Amino acid sequence: MKTGVNHDDWLKTQLADAEFAAEYLNAAGEDDDPKTYLTALRQVVEARGGIASVAGKADLSRETLYRTLSVRGNPTIKTLTAVLKATGLKFGVTAH
Repeated sequence: MKTGVNHDDWLKTQLADAEFAAEYLNAAGEDDDPKTYLTALRQVVEARGGIASVAGKADLSRETLYRTLSVRGNPTIKTLTAVLKATGLKFGVTAH
């Protein structure tokens, strides 16, 4: 019988770590498709408190946060900043 770890469970555990989550989001941000970043941010949100908890900390409704982090989402910088802050992260800029 196989005794491995489910990828989603492993990723959720890793994303609970702020440094890993930051690197994960930075890597997702390098993709030209913004959907990649929103998907990664949703995974970070789920791992770092869950949608309901993060929405409350970001002063958003659960529904707004779900919609914001969907593949059709088009969040403002204000919303992204609030969500990142609620997960213990923040934006940064680096030269490339």
